[in-house]
Amino acid sequence: MKNLFKKGPDGPLDVFPSKEKRKFIVAEHRAGRFEKGKSYHEREVNEILMLAYPDFATIRRFLIDYGMMERSEDGRVYRRTEQR
Repeated sequence: MKNLFKKGPDGPLDVFPSKEKRKFIVAEHRAGRFEKGKSYHEREVNEILMLAYPDFATIRRFLIDYGMMERSEDGRVYRRTEQR
């Protein structure tokens, strides 16, 4: 985590990692910002993720791909999954 978040775990991500294991770590860490089962509008998700990294869409995509969050069919509402 120190290598990824040089200003501490609550700070911004310096560089998005290229290794899959580190991408997972970043996604898991940022998923912790969302309450399980609570619905978030896309704008809220983007605002939360933007604090970590300017390309918030990349992190959002990994949250979905790794099953940490799910989104509605229209892509407007996101929810942290219960399984993680």
